Amino acid sequence: MCGIAGILSPDPTQRQAISVMARSLEHRGPDDEGFYRDASISLGQTRLSIIDLETGLYPISNEDDTLVLICNGEIYNSPELRKSLISRGHRFRTRTDVEVILHLYEEHGDNCVKQLRGMFAFALWDIPKQRLLLARDQMGQKPLFFVKGHDRLFFASEVKALLDTGLIKAEMELEGLWHYVSLRFMPDAFTFFKDIHKLSAGSYLVYENGVAQIQRYWDIDFVNKHSGTEKTIEEGLHDTLLDTVRSHMLSDVRVGAFLSGGIDSSTVAAMMAVSQEQAVPVFSIGVKEQSFNELPFARMVSERYRMEAHEEVVESDLIHRIPDMIRHMDEPSDPFGVGVYLVAALARKQVKVVLSGDGGDESFAGYDRFAGQRLADYYAILPQWMRRSVMRRLIKMIPDTFQYKTLAQKAHWLNEMSLRERGDRYAHSMSFLRFTHDSKMSLFTEEARGKFDAGDSREKILIHFNAANVNELVDRMLYTDLMTRMPDHLLVIADRMCMAHSLENRSPLVDHRLVEYAAGIPGSMKLKGMKLKHILRSVSARYLPRELVYREKQGFGFPIALWLRTDLAGFLRNLFNQSRLVELGIFDHAFVKRLVEEHLAGRVDHNFRLWILLNLELWYRMYFENRSVDQMREFTDELLLPR
Repeated sequence: MCGIAGILSPDPTQRQAISVMARSLEHRGPDDEGFYRDASISLGQTRLSIIDLETGLYPISNEDDTLVLICNGEIYNSPELRKSLISRGHRFRTRTDVEVILHLYEEHGDNCVKQLRGMFAFALWDIPKQRLLLARDQMGQKPLFFVKGHDRLFFASEVKALLDTGLIKAEMELEGLWHYVSLRFMPDAFTFFKDIHKLSAGSYLVYENGVAQIQRYWDIDFVNKHSGTEKTIEEGLHDTLLDTVRSHMLSDVRVGAFLSGGIDSSTVAAMMAVSQEQAVPVFSIGVKEQSFNELPFARMVSERYRMEAHEEVVESDLIHRIPDMIRHMDEPSDPFGVGVYLVAALARKQVKVVLSGDGGDESFAGYDRFAGQRLADYYAILPQWMRRSVMRRLIKMIPDTFQYKTLAQKAHWLNEMSLRERGDRYAHSMSFLRFTHDSKMSLFTEEARGKFDAGDSREKILIHFNAANVNELVDRMLYTDLMTRMPDHLLVIADRMCMAHSLENRSPLVDHRLVEYAAGIPGSMKLKGMKLKHILRSVSARYLPRELVYREKQGFGFPIALWLRTDLAGFLRNLFNQSRLVELGIFDHAFVKRLVEEHLAGRVDHNFRLWILLNLELWYRMYFENRSVDQMREFTDELLLPR
């Protein structure tokens, strides 16, 4: 695992900034660093040594030094590729997995990316052609950001490496922000900073003669389905997943696993345990509030397979950790990210590499909203006038306990979803707990909305939901998640929060071959009636206790709604009394104040909305007022004091 950066520019003073970029990415690769420089480009890479610990130095060149490669990631099918390339006369200089990219480029040009199975973001400089190839893996597990000018291109693994050079001025991307507060992620090529773009998952960029062209090289086919019985397809899923887990264990250092207590991480950890003789190091965190705590289920798995278990219980002082997370994310943190950040810190004390269960819900229909779409159809038997008036009033009378998945929350969601259909319903469900289009019209001032295209964020969802390569309703929801939330939210958090601790996270359920196999499974085997992840549970049942496999999905979380009303109530008021985004004329003061007061009074659970706004306030101070992490910790301490 590494951090990569490059400056393609005719200006030699700009190219010197490559050292600054490398320092910004040191946490991604603390073991080593290397550079390549010529009259056109400077390339830099920091390295976390996982494979070929001694001779695998970067950048890497081909046999005749006409190609130079820097790469962040792992190529899991490198042993097979290396053997094939050697048989065709290619000579390797290292034992690293990523060197195969150079020789595949010699054979296939830009299509070399189609041969790779792994997680990667790389830059390949073709010296004779003065041609730069940038590429990201199929699912977008590894990040890559770029800034394009008339005759120059800057790129890096993280936005901060671009900003720290001083070559790019930090300016807020308001249109992206508009979509973010609805979707919880930045769609398309947006980042939080104007003119800094992300290279999309499954795409490559070629920069030659001052022209940049982006090409998508991979997509998922949900139309063609596997033939055979459910048992046959389940057997194929088992074999594919087991093979994928084993390939992800490729390493010259010890490999551990995250173990949350859910079926995804538990199945991955169990498959690791049966694939090696040594005890698998596993890492779990929990909270004191038992309705959120999954440690007992994690222990069921670790004890069954005699794993080397490491646990930690965390409390509501996580507010002090937010500045660190924002610094590593380069954007607002997320409640899910808190858990990853903390368990990654625990794991890094013991290992450099972990396997995780990321991706199971998105490929196998694991979220409540998948089944909720069907339930909403049944509920819609009630006349629409009744749902719009009578039921809305009755649901408002249900007291909300501010716990996880309360009756009040479920009833409100179901009633509102029943008023919409298919794609519109699914798109609306993305923003329902955050900011819908209508609520954003109140959140953003009229002046702010006049500065960008304030379009409906649901269109960012519908373009994928209505794609031609999907037929079934269940698959439309899955494809949408895999094209949006997966690369732009879930994998962003997994990468940044683990690399914050110089920890490599590998996700077998996000492997593109596994995703392709899952896409070929009929939707009725993934969501069977109202049963989430039916076929994956059947595979998991071969390894895990039935009470774990068939319990109601819980998901790891923190009681943030309660904390914001109790331990953090003063913090919340103090922060929004000096809101920067209100002062800038972006957000409406009265609307923000109403959200805070309604939540603190226990009338409406706004915790998802307030978490977004809270993080935006801290993020702005860090990136536009240049406050350090230490300064932000002091700032949060001040806000916690009563006033």
